Amino acid sequence: MKGQAMTALRMTLVTLILTGIAYPLAVTGLARILFPWQSQGSLVLRGGRLLGSELIGQRFENPAYFQGRPSAAGAAGYDAAASSGSNLGPTSKPLRDRVAAEVARLKAENPDAPRPVPIELVTTSGSGLDPHLSPKAARWQARRVAARRGVSVTDLEALIDEHVEDRDLALLGEPRVNVLLLNLDLDRRFPRRSADSR
Repeated sequence: MKGQAMTALRMTLVTLILTGIAYPLAVTGLARILFPWQSQGSLVLRGGRLLGSELIGQRFENPAYFQGRPSAAGAAGYDAAASSGSNLGPTSKPLRDRVAAEVARLKAENPDAPRPVPIELVTTSGSGLDPHLSPKAARWQARRVAARRGVSVTDLEALIDEHVEDRDLALLGEPRVNVLLLNLDLDRRFPRRSADSR
């Protein structure tokens, strides 16, 4: 019995070292060599200041910016430590009420936008932290942003088109626009008026 216990203990230790230490270190090291930027979180820095990650959505409330999807991650949303969906089903009254409030808010903030409001601007993603919008949802907001920036809608639509990311491997996913990168380029090319703050 003692011999079997020692064998089991040795196997446990070997398995722990291989799968709990060696394998994670090897995969992390390989990722840092092959994908150094992505393995560090795809962090976006400007002038040494951390502005966010390309992979994590964030709140943009100022009407001079494009807004992303709403978030159910954490109590106030956009909490990367609490990534999750709302888990509310289509018959849920709280979900219907929240969507109705979002539609009313978006219509009030975007009076010149075409109708209807794109569904992704009023529904959360599964993670609650989706950093992308469809090109259609970004274009839907272009009139509001153009008015706040004092630029033409045509110029903003051209900027959106420049930021459209195609399907991965030409077949996975849908064309999309990263909201953070779009807003950073927006600030660079069409600076905000002094009255606007983030």
